Formats: sequence, structure tokens, C-alpha cells
Amino acid sequence: MTLRTPYYLIDKQALLPNLEKIARLRELSGAKSLLALKCFASWSVFELMSEYMDGTTSSSPFEVKLGRNHFPGETHAYSVAWDEADMAEVLANSDKIIFNTIGQLERFGEAARDHVRGLRVNPGISSSSFDIADPARPFSRLGEHDPARIETVCDRVSGFMFHNNCENRDFDRFDAMLGEIEGRFGHLISRMEWISLGGGIHFTGAGYPLEKLAERLKRFSQDHGVQVYLEPGEAAITNSTTLELTVLDTLDNGKNLAIVDSSIEAHMLDLLIYRESAKVAPNAGDHEWMVCGNSCLAGDIFGEFRFEQPLKPGDRVSIRDAAGYTMVKKNWFNGVRMPAIAVRELDGTVRTVREFGYGDFEAALS
Repeated sequence: MTLRTPYYLIDKQALLPNLEKIARLRELSGAKSLLALKCFASWSVFELMSEYMDGTTSSSPFEVKLGRNHFPGETHAYSVAWDEADMAEVLANSDKIIFNTIGQLERFGEAARDHVRGLRVNPGISSSSFDIADPARPFSRLGEHDPARIETVCDRVSGFMFHNNCENRDFDRFDAMLGEIEGRFGHLISRMEWISLGGGIHFTGAGYPLEKLAERLKRFSQDHGVQVYLEPGEAAITNSTTLELTVLDTLDNGKNLAIVDSSIEAHMLDLLIYRESAKVAPNAGDHEWMVCGNSCLAGDIFGEFRFEQPLKPGDRVSIRDAAGYTMVKKNWFNGVRMPAIAVRELDGTVRTVREFGYGDFEAALS
């Protein structure tokens, strides 16, 4: 394949191990799995993913419609705040609608009277180490927190969504938090038909005790008589995608610097938001280089990595794990060329599924 860099390369063979673990957890626990489109919405691989998952969950009307149009199975509609102008289309394209607050339930409950309705509940605990990503941060707007207030609307909903995990790789921490949720909200949970425990549980990671998680989910389901849903995002696509780059220029300013044809602000925004380094493999060798983006932002830096040989213009650099919260956040900052999207099929062939040009840049503005 001859494809100009930069481009995202989704590898189905690398995607499969995550999907197989999701399927295994479904089999052992009885929990259903919905892809969180806020993390990954590249619908070119949805046909494969739908063989291992039960549907999608959303954060906006556009994501609801994307899930309904491209991912077989259930379509759950959630938003921090619904707009009345979108309500008819959201209901037409979803199986369940989840309200963030009782105020939203009261405002749109009549319009959704023939729909399966749920409410987001904020238990006030989380596993997040980043305040910006912590749903239980002080004064959080994400969900209702008062059991007494929630009890007044239990007859208007059939399920709750608890989304309080964030990159949680610790089963014991998950187990303890779920116990706290049961202690505070268990009497209300048992009145429901279904419960979503959200995403952020990194159960596809190496060494995660999948069987323990399955047993805990199954016990939770049986104790409360509910269908459990999980909403994996990162867990579904971790290590499946690379961002392929080319070195454009090099210089020495006390360190070896290599400028590539991409930008973290435009193409890997989470690195900038969370001040984290990109991943390069094998990241070994005698030559250390700082890989820098080609935007005007002074801090547009992918990170510092080691290579077997000094970098030079024309060399390729492959950034690992470039799917979750990356492709969905790409933008046109500085007018930097938008990465194309390619898919490596299970048989090893690579096909280009989307390229972007000046017309796309122009159309995004006015």
C-alpha cells in the first residue's frame, strides 16, 4: 500500500485479542458489552466488533445515529444534557435513553414515555487519578447523587447508569467501589431491570483477573435481579492502532530533535491534555531523539525515544496505541494535514478507508 503519511492504521489482528476477552467476559458473567463511541467511533471496523459486542452507547445525538446506522445490536442514548430539538431523532435511533439528571427526566419523560428510560447515578467515588476526568470530582454535573431524591423517580425509569471507573486496572479497587455502590444504592438497584456499570474498567489488559471480574458481575446481577451492561471504550481497542509518521526535518538544540508530519494538538490531543508521552516500540537503541510535531505550538512534542540509528528526513516513525480518545478528537489546528485512515484486514492486506484533503479543511470552516 502506498499511502501518504500521516495516517492511522487500525490492525484487526491486534484488535481481536481485546474482542475475544470481551466475548469471554460476556459468556462467563452474562453481562452485555456496548462500545463507548466517545472513545472510538471508526465505523470501518464495526462489522468485526459487532460479532463480539452487543451494541453501542453514546454521548451525543450524532453518536446515537452513528451507532444505529453502523453497529448492529442495541443503541443506548446518553447525553449530559439533551436538547429538545434533537429528542425526536434520538428516540427514533435508540433502544434506551439515559437521562443525566432528574430535571432532564422530568422535561423529556413524557416524550420518551414509550421508550426504555434510565438515569445516571453518581456514587461519589471513582478510580481516576486525573481531576479533569474524574466523574466524582467536587461539584460534578455527571449524574444524580442523592438516594432519597432518586427514589422519588424510580417508577419512571427501569435502569441506572453508574460510570465511575477511569482506566481502572485494579480489580480489588473495582470490587470495593461496587460494594460501596451496593451499600448506598442497593435498595434502589433491586427495583431496576438493568444496570450499566459504564466503562473505564481495563479488563482486557495483561494479567487482569477476568474470571474474578466475571464472577463479581454475575453475583451483582443475581443479587439484584438485573441485566448488567458494561461500556468498554479503551478496553475494546487498546494497542490496536498506530499513527504512522514521516520525519520532515532534524536539528540539534541541546537535544536531537526530529520534526514529523503530524501534531499532538491536532492528532493526539489527549497527550497534550494529560501531559503524557506517546508510545514508540521497541524504544531501544543508542540514539535518543525528541519527536516533535509540525504545528506552531511550542509544546507540540510526542516524547523522547530511543532508536537504533540517528533519525533523518524520510524516516518513518510509528506511534503506538493511537485509537482511544485520539481519532475521535482529531482536528484541523494549524491546517495540519489530517491523517488518513487505513485498516489492516485479518489476512494482512491493508486498505485505505478514508483520506482527507483541502476540501475537508475548507468545509469544516466558513
